[in-house]
Amino acid sequence: MKALAVIIICLIIIGAVVIALRSGSSQQEQYLRIHIRANSNEASDQSVKYKVKEKVVEYMSPKLDNVSSKSQAMKILKANLDGMKKVADSTLAQNGYAYTANVKLCSEEFPVRTYGDLTLESGVYDALIIELGSGSGDNWWCVVFPPLCFVGEESEDEDFEYKSFFKDVYDKFTQN
Repeated sequence: MKALAVIIICLIIIGAVVIALRSGSSQQEQYLRIHIRANSNEASDQSVKYKVKEKVVEYMSPKLDNVSSKSQAMKILKANLDGMKKVADSTLAQNGYAYTANVKLCSEEFPVRTYGDLTLESGVYDALIIELGSGSGDNWWCVVFPPLCFVGEESEDEDFEYKSFFKDVYDKFTQN
């Protein structure tokens, strides 16, 4: 009987989520993206772009660790724009580059992009933009919220643990 109640609650929640997604916010309103543009397509500029990315992710991950909404993530990013610029500029200088970074939050057009099983449609998204030097080279994209990039160390070979709200609710009810 208890299991049936949990299943019914989960189905109601799933239905509500589906209805909310269909009638509510578009993808562009739900996601906060990041875009790091290299100075050029020269191998050295592309290489330092990834070094800057690693340092910015390292700097911001603890600050974004417990973020539960896009607006909260944006507020934290706004409060740390100067700090991210210092991290980027320091990384560039330590690697022998004379140019600096420009860091801003804005709305920007993005093409369709797939991150694993998640596909974000083309459109205008709120984004953290980090331009290195002229910012005319190839770039690196990811998602700040929900957190796909600022979740600690990234590695192609690393196994990630995904959590499910519905499984957590189910486990909570079935443990009693």
